[in-house]
Order: sequence, then C-alpha cells, then structure tokens
Amino acid sequence: MLSALLVVGGLALVFGLLLGLAAVFYRVEGDPVADQIDQLLPQTQCGQCTYPGCRPYAEAIASGEAAINQCPPGGDETIKALAELLGVAATPLNAEHGEIAETPLLAVIDEQNCIGCTLCIQACPVDCIVGAARLMHTVIAAECTGCQLCLPPCPVDCIDMVPVKTEHASWKWPYPVVPIQPVCTDRAASMMEPPA
Repeated sequence: MLSALLVVGGLALVFGLLLGLAAVFYRVEGDPVADQIDQLLPQTQCGQCTYPGCRPYAEAIASGEAAINQCPPGGDETIKALAELLGVAATPLNAEHGEIAETPLLAVIDEQNCIGCTLCIQACPVDCIVGAARLMHTVIAAECTGCQLCLPPCPVDCIDMVPVKTEHASWKWPYPVVPIQPVCTDRAASMMEPPA
C-alpha cells in the first residue's frame, strides 16, 4: 500500500515538473499591441463590433483588419484612446455597429408577459438574464451592459431598455484619464495611410 502511494506520488511529481518545464520553454508570446488595445476596450463581450469579444476585436485592430470605431459600449472615449495609442485620427462611431447611449441603459423584462422562451438568455453575451424554459426571466441589473442584443430575439417584445438611475449608492467618480504611450509600429503606420 505504501509503495503504491510512493509510486503514484513520484509519477505526479515527475509529470508536474515536465509540465512546468514545457510551460516555460514552449510559452507563446502575445502581441503587446493587442494587449494594450484590449486593456482600453470596455470588456463587455457584447459582439456589436462583429467580433465575438473584446480580445478578438483587439487582435483585429492590431493586425489592421478592423477599424477603431466599431465599439458602441466604449463610446467616443475609447475611440480617442485607441487613436492616441495607435497614432491615427479618431473617427466617429460607425453607425452600422450601433449608437452611443447618452445615459447607460438597462434591460428590464416585463415578467407578466414573458413566456419563458429562453431566446433572450441565449442572445445575452454577458449572461445577465436568468430564468428557465417556460418560466419567467429577469435581468441581473449589476451585470447588464445595455448592449440591446436581447431585444431582437424576444417574440413577445417584453424587454424594455430603460436609463440606469443614478442613485447615491450607484454613483461613482468617472475613471481617470491615463496618459497613453503611443505605439508606432509598421502596422500603425500602415493604418494611417489612406486606402488605395
């Protein structure tokens, strides 16, 4: 019994060391420009930019495949920060991807009319809608990003977008503006050139 435990413990130690060494020697370096862009994005993972999340959108911007003006939740502040980081001109938000809300919005489900179809749950990118099939659904207000992606799939139109009420408990100071060091790379320079 003791010898079996020692053998299993020894194998676990050897395999752990091998995995640790493999993680060090075969580590894949990320793109530092994409990392900086990803830090500026709002991390709502809403998909309004036509990418499945903020990281894929950041990688597309870094590679020059996407414009910096496709993020409605980030708004003008994010576009300006991305433009400053990449050394390109800030452009207004592309209307194809949505519009910037003057005040933050929150999805509210009329629970009396909800039929429990779960289509809104499947459409929500941040999983802030809870409920079960054929039972009413509700929204976790603290998690809702106001992306409005739950509105189109609802067959009974029981979801409304309402402005978030600013109360004493929910009010916060705006985030400070952090100076950004411009990244001047070949990719950023190629983004500044007008398309042929």
